[in-house]
Amino acid sequence: MSRVNITAAKQTVFVMALGQALSMTGASIVMLVTALAGAYLAPDARLATLPLAIQFVFTMIAAFPAALWMKKVGRRIGFTAGQIIGVSGGVVSCLALLDNNFLVLIAGAALLGAHNAFWGYYRFAAAEAAPPDFRARAISFVMAGGIVSAIAGPELAKATRELFSPVLFAGCYAALAALSAVAAVLIQFAALPAPRSGLRRGEVPARSLKEITAQPVFIVAAVSGMVGYGTMILVMSATPLSMVDCGLSFEDAAFVIQWHALAMFGPSFFTGSLIKRFGVLRIITTGIILNVGCMAANLSGIELANFWTGLVALGLGWNFMFIGGTTLLTECYRTEEQEKTQAANDCLIFATISVATFSSGALQNSFGWEAVNGAMVVPLSIAMAAVVWLASRQRRTA
Repeated sequence: MSRVNITAAKQTVFVMALGQALSMTGASIVMLVTALAGAYLAPDARLATLPLAIQFVFTMIAAFPAALWMKKVGRRIGFTAGQIIGVSGGVVSCLALLDNNFLVLIAGAALLGAHNAFWGYYRFAAAEAAPPDFRARAISFVMAGGIVSAIAGPELAKATRELFSPVLFAGCYAALAALSAVAAVLIQFAALPAPRSGLRRGEVPARSLKEITAQPVFIVAAVSGMVGYGTMILVMSATPLSMVDCGLSFEDAAFVIQWHALAMFGPSFFTGSLIKRFGVLRIITTGIILNVGCMAANLSGIELANFWTGLVALGLGWNFMFIGGTTLLTECYRTEEQEKTQAANDCLIFATISVATFSSGALQNSFGWEAVNGAMVVPLSIAMAAVVWLASRQRRTA
């Protein structure tokens, strides 16, 4: 790769990391306040996490159209449109709270879900810009942009919670709209490639999606992302509700979510290097073990220290499983297959997240915090079995 291309790749990774920081700050705000806002507006307490579930359903629905549209018009136009949708979602959600309208809050969540589908491809845009030996670290550096969200998200939520007092949380969604507007401007400075047209010299026709997704590497990559993200959302969505139920304050919940977000993104500066040194399957396995540690901490008590320890372990586990799964995914497709493979992976992940989000509120309100954590056992067991299966296949092939 020439010096000019290397410079362009570094610029793209840097801008994607900044964009990730802004978008994840907005996502952090949403994760912290939406269940509480839903509980405030919902006609039934069991529907408190429904707006979050709807958000992830629409992320799943939009994943394929977003990927295919960006293949046609290019990443720049797609990412810009995604941020404009984010502005709309923030404004609609803000108005829902001001109007005390649960259905409008759901509509805002749907827009925010479509918004998430677009910026969710930032990590792939960085990987596409990087040389093969730098891809894992490029993905990690983009995900490291979330460190800003770990600090800024909860602080911004606290600062804007009473912006439209006496209506709580409306200001949080207004802040999200502002973050999306800034991100839309920032994207214009990324060195993103023009859309591709037809096959290039030496390329062979793309394989069918059925053939791509039948590969063991794709299966384990998708399972790692699905389980890592699904279990994280399952527990994190219920955490603010559980903490309030246990007599802890909103500030305590914000503190725990802040440390959780730091644990999610802090390791990203070196996760790529760890993958290169120890192998992606070992890193995914470490993530599974950390999630088991989260479950153990959460089930051992209801003090602030229990919530903090559990959520930090949960964040670390998500980092290793999600970045590991994303890195593994880049090994199972060719350039001409990247959009549909990435979309298939993200559709599966967000389908899992949608189920986990709605289940989180239902489990918490119907059966309690113990049931939320106990629900992690089966998916984590499946993920471990998948890793062992792929590792044994690779050893036999070697």
